[in-house]
Amino acid sequence: MSRTAEPALAAGGGERPASARRGRPMSRDRVERAALRVLKPLVIAVFVAVTAFPFLYMVMLSVRDIQELILDPGSLWPRRLTLDTYADVLDRQGFLTFMRNSAIVAVASVVVTLLISIPGAYAVARLRFFGHRQVHFLFLSVYLFPAIVLAIPLFVLFTMMGLRGSLLGLILVYIAQTVPVTVYMLRNYFETVPRSVEEAAAIDGCTRLSTIWRVVLPLSKPALMATGLYVFMIAWNEFLFALLFLVERRESWTVSLGLSQLAGSIEIPTTVLMAGSVVLTLPIVIVFFASERLLTEGLTAGAEKG
Repeated sequence: MSRTAEPALAAGGGERPASARRGRPMSRDRVERAALRVLKPLVIAVFVAVTAFPFLYMVMLSVRDIQELILDPGSLWPRRLTLDTYADVLDRQGFLTFMRNSAIVAVASVVVTLLISIPGAYAVARLRFFGHRQVHFLFLSVYLFPAIVLAIPLFVLFTMMGLRGSLLGLILVYIAQTVPVTVYMLRNYFETVPRSVEEAAAIDGCTRLSTIWRVVLPLSKPALMATGLYVFMIAWNEFLFALLFLVERRESWTVSLGLSQLAGSIEIPTTVLMAGSVVLTLPIVIVFFASERLLTEGLTAGAEKG
């Protein structure tokens, strides 16, 4: 086919021969797309393996018999599964009590933090007052101070108030730690809620509080889930303040304190220690996967306005 015929084919909607298409070099875009199709599943598989393997190995160790582990320490899969390690951890080591204490602290911290942060974040996002643009950065300035700097003053204060050794004191510390960042997170999301929706609610006779309750909060479920899970993870896993305030009263220990006791004892088998680690980790994993969709929406909310 002559060169003069090519424009005619293009104008007439004809296609170039397959031989001509095969001879054309691949563009940069096509090369990148082809590379991404190959590399994307490979990279995802590598990250999943790196992330999941330590947890899988921990679970496998927790259901192995200690004698089998001593005889064959390099084997990943146990020949015989046993749940005696979990019975030891939950009953004899007292982890049922520790889990109850951690659940009380975590749930109370989430509820009270959200009750404080929701009106605070809404005020920063919607109300106009002197310094409203800088106040959320002032909230975050609390994280300029390491936790160890606050530990001694809080220890002295709680001793004077009689709160040392109680779960209430620990809950107050976690609330003070998490309220600033939750106000910042919720403020970013509240700013993405259209003002027209709130104006329509005001026309229908809703007060400011009823607008927050009936309009803003239902639209903010992803953000509430993300911030709630963030607070829950901190309250469930935190160790420094739990050790500082509760070490003298074993009946008030949290799961993290109980696990540190197992890790520091030479008499505790490795399988029992791994069972305790699973008990500490599993609630967070369950809550995360149960709320994955809302959590993803909440973490990406506020990145763009539209």
